[in-house]
Amino acid sequence: MDTERGKVMEKKWIIKESGNSSVVKHLAAELVVSDSLANLMVQRNITTPEEAKTFFSPSLDYLHDPFLMKDMNIAVDRLSTAIKKNEKILVYGDYDVDGTTAVALVYSFLKEQYSNVEYYIPDRYKEGYGVSFEGLDFAYSSNCKLVITLDCGIKAVEKIQYARTKGLDVIICDHHYPGDDIPKALAVLDPKQPGCSYPYKELSGCGVGFKLVHAYSKIHGIPFSSIIHYLDLVAVSIASDIVPITGENRVLAYYGLKQLNDSPRTGLREIIREAEITRALTIEDVVFKIGPRINAAGRMETGSKAVDLLVSDDPKLATGISKEINNFNIERRSVDRVITNEAMRMISEDQRTSNARTTVLFNPSWKKGVIGIVASRLIETYYRPTVILTESNGFATGSARSVQGYDLYQAIEACSDLLESFGGHMFAAGLTLKKENIKPFIERFEQYVNSTITEDQMQPRIFIDTELSFSEINEEFFRIMSQFQPFGPENMSPVFMSRNVYDTGNGRMVGSSGEHLKLELYQDKGSMKILPGIAFSQSDKLDHIKNGNPFDICYSVEMNEFRGCRNLQLNIRDIKTPVVGQ
Repeated sequence: MDTERGKVMEKKWIIKESGNSSVVKHLAAELVVSDSLANLMVQRNITTPEEAKTFFSPSLDYLHDPFLMKDMNIAVDRLSTAIKKNEKILVYGDYDVDGTTAVALVYSFLKEQYSNVEYYIPDRYKEGYGVSFEGLDFAYSSNCKLVITLDCGIKAVEKIQYARTKGLDVIICDHHYPGDDIPKALAVLDPKQPGCSYPYKELSGCGVGFKLVHAYSKIHGIPFSSIIHYLDLVAVSIASDIVPITGENRVLAYYGLKQLNDSPRTGLREIIREAEITRALTIEDVVFKIGPRINAAGRMETGSKAVDLLVSDDPKLATGISKEINNFNIERRSVDRVITNEAMRMISEDQRTSNARTTVLFNPSWKKGVIGIVASRLIETYYRPTVILTESNGFATGSARSVQGYDLYQAIEACSDLLESFGGHMFAAGLTLKKENIKPFIERFEQYVNSTITEDQMQPRIFIDTELSFSEINEEFFRIMSQFQPFGPENMSPVFMSRNVYDTGNGRMVGSSGEHLKLELYQDKGSMKILPGIAFSQSDKLDHIKNGNPFDICYSVEMNEFRGCRNLQLNIRDIKTPVVGQ
C-alpha cells in the first residue's frame, strides 16, 4: 500500500449487493414502505411479510426449549439434588462483562430459591482467564459440592479433572468453541460443542446461564414471567460480548433493553445514572457506556466488585459501588491512553515495526487489564493484526486483535509451539508465552501473516447498505428504520451513501481541537432540503468543502436531541473528495 503507516488511512467503500429486485418491489408494496427500506429487509434475509412481522415484533414465544441443549437435563437434575440436599453451590464466572453478568444472573436466581450459595470471580492478575486451580481450591475449602462455571470452562480439561479429584461436581456453561477434548464435567452446556442440537449457536455466556435458569424453572413450576426481569443482564452481556444480534439473541436483547429502560435492577440503574444517560438506552449505549464501567472493575481491581453491584438491591450500597466502579473506569481510560501513546512511540521509533504487516509489542510494566483496549486502539491507526504483551507471573501474556476479514486465531495457532496457552476466535485472542519466546514469536507471527493476509484486508473498509437520495430521508423513513433495532453484529445500524452533495457554506470545525466538522448539506442545486451532518475527526476535508465543491458521503441517519429539540442528523462516517492525480 502507498499509504504511510501511522497516517489516517483511506477507507475502502464496499456497497453491499442489493436484494433481488422483484422480491424488494413485492415486499415494498405489501408493507407500504420505500424500495430502500424493503432492500434493507431483504439484505437481512427478510423476504416475506410474515418474516417481517417476526423480525419487527420479537416475541418471547420464539425462544427455544432449553432442554434442546445437550446435557441440560443432567445439569438441572444435579442442581435440583444440590438444593434438595442443602449442598453448597459455587457460581464461578469470568471477570469480563459477560462473565460477571452471568454470575449475577445465576447467583441472584439461586438466592431466590436457596441460601447456601456464593460466587467467585478469578483475579485477572493472579489467576488469569477462566477456571483456575485457586478457584477450585477455594470451592473445596469452602465445602462446596457443586460448581457452576459461566462464560468459561469449555477448554479447562486439566482443571475439571483436578476438580473431580477434589470431589467437586462441575456444570460448565460456556459459549466459546471447544478444543479437541471436551472436559469431563458432570454436564457441559455449550451450543457450540459437538453433538449439541440446540438450534441457536450464538448465545452469550450469560445467555447460556439464562437457559439453565429457564430449564430449572420449567421443571420446578416457576413461571417464566418471574425470570423475565433477568433479561436486563442478558442484554448487557449480548451487547458487550459483541455476539450476533440475530434469532434468539435478538429476542433476548429486545426484551432485555425494554427491562433496562423500564425497570433495571438497582446496580444497573446506578451505572446508568453514573453514565448520565437520560434518554432510552440503545445497544450502542451499553457497548460504549455501560459495559466499559462493568469491565473496569476487573481491569483495575477485581471483577467481584461488578458482581457485588449487579446483585445488590440496596440503593445506598449500589450507589457507593457504582461510584467506585466509575472511578475505576476513569482510571482505566487514563492508563490505556498512556500505554497507547507509549506503544505508538515504540512503533514510530522502530523502522522494522513501522514497515511490518503486524504489530507485536512487549513492555513488562504495562497493565494487563487494558492491553486488549490498547491493541484495538493501535488498529485504528496501524491497520494490521496486533498483539500487545505484558509480564504476568513470570510469563509474557497478552491480547491480540485482528482486522476485518483476517483470521487471527489461525495465525496464532501457527505459532502454538512457542506458546504456553492461547484461546479466542477469528478477531480476538489471548495468549501466554515464555519471555525468551517473544522474539521467535514476533518473527513467526509476522512471517505467517505476511504470507496469508491480502492487500485488501490491510485497508480499512466501510460496508454500505445502499445508496440514498436526500429526498428519501424524512421522519417516516427514520421511524421505520428505527424498528430494525436492536442493532449489532449481523444487524448493524444501516449505512447509506449519497453522491455529489454540497455544504451551504456554513460548515465549520468543532470540538476542543477543531478536529470535527459540523455541516449543512444539500444534494441538488436549488433544493430546499438541507440536512445537518456531523463528521468526527474529518476536519482535514473542510477546505475542499468550503470551496463549494461536491463530495460523496457515507453516513447513518440519527435523531439528534438537544435542549428539547429533535431533528434528523447525518452521522458522517467518511467523506470522499476528488484528489488531483488520484
